[in-house]
Amino acid sequence: MIAMEGEDVRWQSEGDGVLRQLLRRDLSNERFDQAMVLSDPRISSLLEEVRRWPWAPITSHKSAGHPLHKLAFLADLGVDLGVAAPELLETMRSFMTDGLPRLPNRTPVHYGGSGEVEMAWSLCDAPLLLRSLAVLYPSFDVSKGLRSLMDMVRDNGMPCRVSPELGRFRGPGRKEDPCPLANLYTLRAIMTIDPRGYEAHARMISEVLLSLWRDSWERHPYMFYMGTDFRKLKLPFVWYDIMSVADTLSNCPWVRQDPRFRDMLSIIASKPDENGWYTPESIWTSWKGWDFAQKKEPSRWLTFYVERLQRRAKGV
Repeated sequence: MIAMEGEDVRWQSEGDGVLRQLLRRDLSNERFDQAMVLSDPRISSLLEEVRRWPWAPITSHKSAGHPLHKLAFLADLGVDLGVAAPELLETMRSFMTDGLPRLPNRTPVHYGGSGEVEMAWSLCDAPLLLRSLAVLYPSFDVSKGLRSLMDMVRDNGMPCRVSPELGRFRGPGRKEDPCPLANLYTLRAIMTIDPRGYEAHARMISEVLLSLWRDSWERHPYMFYMGTDFRKLKLPFVWYDIMSVADTLSNCPWVRQDPRFRDMLSIIASKPDENGWYTPESIWTSWKGWDFAQKKEPSRWLTFYVERLQRRAKGV
């Protein structure tokens, strides 16, 4: 049985098959049926999209429908693509530099780029993609890429940085500021790939994220505004918002009693309906068809994500 109670068990169990597998694995420690997950038509469709190479050039890291984010979603599900899509890994490996995967990228000339499509990385995608490959291909050694990322960590976390192919490009902010998204993705990568080996780096980056939250009404590095929109519950994890930040931080045992983290959790915990279920407050329209891509009724997926986050925050 799913480790919840009464009506919650019934309601959550009425969700789609993929969600039921996540409930079994993450809330009940039961066997995860990967074959069932990969056979789901929506997952099959996502898999076909990410296997279709070359990907469209990434022009905005906030494009929720880009294969980068669809691959990250598959990684969040925890599936192994070693058999289902081995060719994707081989393609990614062929475009790596210093262990960091590169994507088709087009940066306009007026932003410092060439305006042409070129293979490149930025700290808005490389940590996320590296983490995705580590999860989806467990036998693939991503340690070189993680070391390359760690070489870029500063006293105030991760900067805005891109590979040489992108020339002078830099986001709209002061060079000395930390990039919130780069810090979020890098912390997620560390805590997935090697949390013990790079705990000092993870602690430094988590402190950056917690400090940004504490000062969220005053500090907006690289125009990451952490106000009303940031506090809206939203899935999947595409951008810098309260669910993605809190979920990532919850993997760090040392922050779980931090008042800044607890404050973030209290805002999330204030949003359920009378049944304890959560309704999305903002959506990514490119994910239409998933129950978290609507704002009219409670979402089983979002409720599960919140439940899992809260348990992890308690060390359960």
